[in-house]
Amino acid sequence: QLQLVESGGGLVQPGGSLRLSCTASGVSLDYYAIGWFRQAPGKEREGVSCISTNDKTTEYVDSVRGRFTLSRDNSKNTVFLQMNSLKPEDTAVYYCAAEGNPVPDFCSVQRRSRYDYWGQGTQVTVSS
Repeated sequence: QLQLVESGGGLVQPGGSLRLSCTASGVSLDYYAIGWFRQAPGKEREGVSCISTNDKTTEYVDSVRGRFTLSRDNSKNTVFLQMNSLKPEDTAVYYCAAEGNPVPDFCSVQRRSRYDYWGQGTQVTVSS
């Protein structure tokens, strides 16, 4: 059974950076597309970014493109979300998720239902 654990959240000033980690146990992440989602208070959970199997495709929503970078380290069974130039509107609980039957070289965060496994979330707060 795949289990995902997020870490790396915290409090950061606007313009600062954080690197979130999503580490898997039980199964190798090699065979999964991984997505990152976030949920701000009072809002629906929204997709942020994803990476396909074989790392051939990464996708970002417009609000984070150019500021966030997603990468995978298979030796550590971990996916990283590097977040730079953070803004107060990035404040949310961030979740990683794994898609169990991904289309090769494809990923999307348009539908949460694509993802079968979810972590518990990590809080990111951007405030001065």
